[in-house]
Amino acid sequence: MTIDIARTHDTTSVFDSIDQAVGHTPLVRLNRITDGAAAAVYVKLEYLNPGGSVKDRAALFMLDAAEAAGELRPGGVVVEATSGNTGIGLAAIAAARGYRTVVVVPDKSSREKIALLRAYGAEVHVTPGGRPVGHPEHLRSVALRLVEEIPGAWFAGQYDNPANPAAHRATTGPEIWGQTGGRVTHYVAGIGTGGTVSGAGEFLEEISDGRVEVVGADPETSVYGGGDGRAWYVESVGHYLHPETELDEWPQSYHAEVIDRIERIPDGESLRVLHRLAKEEGLLLGGSSGTAVAAALRVARTLGPDDVVVVIAPDSGRGYLSKYFDDGWLGQFGFPLLTSHTEPTIGSVLDVVGGHRGAGASGVLATARLLDSTATVASARTELGAHQSIPVVLARRAAGPAVVAEVLGSVSAGGLADADDLDLIRAHLDPPLPFAGTTEPVAAAVARWGAHRGAVLIVHEGQIIGVVAAATLLAAAARVGASPEPDAGADAALSVSTAR
Repeated sequence: MTIDIARTHDTTSVFDSIDQAVGHTPLVRLNRITDGAAAAVYVKLEYLNPGGSVKDRAALFMLDAAEAAGELRPGGVVVEATSGNTGIGLAAIAAARGYRTVVVVPDKSSREKIALLRAYGAEVHVTPGGRPVGHPEHLRSVALRLVEEIPGAWFAGQYDNPANPAAHRATTGPEIWGQTGGRVTHYVAGIGTGGTVSGAGEFLEEISDGRVEVVGADPETSVYGGGDGRAWYVESVGHYLHPETELDEWPQSYHAEVIDRIERIPDGESLRVLHRLAKEEGLLLGGSSGTAVAAALRVARTLGPDDVVVVIAPDSGRGYLSKYFDDGWLGQFGFPLLTSHTEPTIGSVLDVVGGHRGAGASGVLATARLLDSTATVASARTELGAHQSIPVVLARRAAGPAVVAEVLGSVSAGGLADADDLDLIRAHLDPPLPFAGTTEPVAAAVARWGAHRGAVLIVHEGQIIGVVAAATLLAAAARVGASPEPDAGADAALSVSTAR
């Protein structure tokens, strides 16, 4: 079904400042990646906001509310904890209004986002992303400390600021209703702070007398949808739960009662949809858009020709060219490569170690021996035996008997040489073991860890599926003429999860 999309935005409009240009983003129908779904699926292109994302809406409303309440005065400083986009929106509008901006971002934020923040004149503080709530290095802790230190500072606090969902209730929801002529039946948005899905969802449910179904899109391990809270790879969506967090407080911007259902999307599915959007629809979108559109496609496949699905695409893929659209980044974590559909993958890590690339790849290798971070040095020495080193993880109890974990580092006999038997091994960690993604060329993997000669973790779509000896990959690299010298520009951080 095709609907007559109302033209709600006059492209000849002239504005006095950029804040007046926020909103009125278009809907674009998906035509090639719906794979025969009867329902119409429209993507709302929020990257066409002046700051480049859906967060411009919340930024504008939060600034307006703070000025009206006298919390932000002339010469003041805007402070925010953000994965990037809210900070960019705040920095852009704040610059136009004469404010300085200070933002705190996690180290998983793309370098393009950090560069954009600095381009707008923002002062950027990067802090580790995997910290429990209350930790001095946690995103919010750092931001609140800066607020105390900076004269005239105001903390935007998007997670708990009522102006965040209010922005979408006042703008995003009415735009969708008007653009579809009231024909929208399903509204899909990722759940991050919760403002976008909650605010627009409230409006659409109310104006339609409950006819519009609100669907939240969530990473598979995010706690919103019932996951165990492990880290994932798609930025700006979901709710991470550190195992040491004592009280998990959800954002006040998220109104869970508005959500009719949640679709849990694994990283691999998000990225495959993201790549298809670019190659088949001409839409270069950000990672969380892949999560949201994947959820919308799931919904659409269950609907009829009279249904209309509208999904929010929060930002552009131009802010993630070094990640989701870079074969080097994709390959080292075992995600599908951009070139895999057009060029043969020769000499990949999985070709070397055997097995296949499907979801059942967990059976192709020997399971890695793991040590929980709460283990003692004495038990670690026993486990080590003849092994050079063993991965150390933060363990989580999943549903049923399964235990999932996040890699913290490793232990070795040398690293424990002077440790007391009763010490916890987390106080004596070596760096994580090198890893190789199943989809990357073996030569690229060897170039990243070079001279290492011990065990190497094998990673498939962000999860450790086993361990091999470095010699296996080194021998394969030698056959194709690869140099074992490390690549100085490679990302050496390991933030993957495993099951045992």
